[in-house]
Amino acid sequence: MNKITRRQALGTTAGALTVLGIAGATAHAAATDSRAATTPAGTVDEVYQGRRIQIAPAAGGGHHGGHHSPGLPTVKIDGRELHVMQNADGTWISVVNHYETFADPISLARAAVRELQGSQLAPMQMGGMA
Repeated sequence: MNKITRRQALGTTAGALTVLGIAGATAHAAATDSRAATTPAGTVDEVYQGRRIQIAPAAGGGHHGGHHSPGLPTVKIDGRELHVMQNADGTWISVVNHYETFADPISLARAAVRELQGSQLAPMQMGGMA
């Protein structure tokens, strides 16, 4: 007679909950208000939760407007630049989500939209003391 052990029951339950969690996350991602436009390779132009996200790849080696750092993509929310930084491990942070890391700039921008809760980005004040 085969009896299921408590450990086997808990393992099966944990596995089923993991599958349900992944399915739920996939369904949520598909249901979000995200409409991406066809853009050149490496760029993003989409509407996410009613906000326009635009990401342009880094230009070849220099400043190209705003307070942008060389080698980093330009990330804009409703036309206002979101200051982003890449960590040594390849993850991304922004001034909106400074203590939370993201795998890529689009995940970072979407998280910033959620965090802003409808607020506009304020311009970054960069530079030294006068």
